[in-house]
Amino acid sequence: MNLEGYPVFRRTVKTLTGIDLDAYKGNQLERRLQGILRRVGVPDLIQYSRLLQSDSRRLQEFRDFLTINVTEFFRNPDRFEDLKHKVLPALLRERRPLRIWSAGCSTGAEPYSIAIILDEIDPGGRHDILATDVDATALAQAREAVYQEREMKEVSPARRRRYFTETPSGWQVVPHIRSAVRFVQHNLLSDPFPGDLDLIVCRNVVIYFAEEAKTALYERFRRSLRPGGVLFVGGTESLLRARELGFTPLLPFFYTTLPASRPEAETRQGRQGTDHP
Repeated sequence: MNLEGYPVFRRTVKTLTGIDLDAYKGNQLERRLQGILRRVGVPDLIQYSRLLQSDSRRLQEFRDFLTINVTEFFRNPDRFEDLKHKVLPALLRERRPLRIWSAGCSTGAEPYSIAIILDEIDPGGRHDILATDVDATALAQAREAVYQEREMKEVSPARRRRYFTETPSGWQVVPHIRSAVRFVQHNLLSDPFPGDLDLIVCRNVVIYFAEEAKTALYERFRRSLRPGGVLFVGGTESLLRARELGFTPLLPFFYTTLPASRPEAETRQGRQGTDHP
């Protein structure tokens, strides 16, 4: 990173947001920071740091820029068909209720998509769906659960009728689906992880992380999953070293934990973390 003032800027961001920029890919972050400096109209990161400290609107703009809050329902619909017809039924045969974590959930379309599928295949089931994101503003939008047409393009007419109400502001998720998901602010890079999970969904989040941070994150995901639990990743996030990380491929972009890689000590550690976040 050769942008002038970067060390000061990095400390400022950590103080204001809790986000550690060292975990992000250097070249990619540098290009994006240069772009935002041009767009905002400040000459260097020192002045941009001062701007973030004094202007809450600019700070939220930077947080949005960093966390890439792009979301839609049933993104990559083929993968959600696999989730509905193969992955979740197999997990449900093993135990109920399921413990599911949508990590980096943005404004909530992903965990609500999961809640809709569970309502379709296990009516009346009361599963634990935790959805987390570092961005408090995105989580507030998720709890409001109102979405625009661009986020609804993969929602069928039948699902719109059953699971959404059209309002002047957009399409709002119906109350019983909203109540199936709990949203919690959480930093993937520093906060404790929940444990004894059946399914972790983390899609299009780690692509922005440096390799070291990415490896550490996948290892923590593996420890948070029960033996036989499943990790669902994004379309650009294949685990090239899956077995090294304690996973084996299940379906495209779905990985399951290897029982042999889950020693009892790690299982206990994961279960001790079930109250977090």
